[in-house]
Amino acid sequence: QVQLVESGGGLVQAGGSRTLSCAASGSIFSINAMGWYRQAPGKQRELVAGITNGGSTNYADSVKGRFTISRDNARNTVYLQMNSLKPEDTAVYYCNVDIRPVYYSSSVRYWGQGTQVTVSS
Repeated sequence: QVQLVESGGGLVQAGGSRTLSCAASGSIFSINAMGWYRQAPGKQRELVAGITNGGSTNYADSVKGRFTISRDNARNTVYLQMNSLKPEDTAVYYCNVDIRPVYYSSSVRYWGQGTQVTVSS
């Protein structure tokens, strides 16, 4: 079994910062790409940021220069540092990790349970 556990969400004032974490655990053989998505009320889920196992990153235009994605391979954890938060960043944030479980011949994309980030104006 593989699990993703997210933490770090909450209420923050506009202009503030927040760091999200997502830790993978269980019968993991290897981890490939890791990423963060978000879904605001009434909107589709969208990619916020991604990071490959080689460390290459990509960001949505709306968060470039404000958010930073990073990973700790020793801890099977991906982070999202969010700075200069805006009310429009309010959403449920989900991590998404491409994992090859032990005894599997291919990888599977797993989702975290989601963590609410609310930015007040």
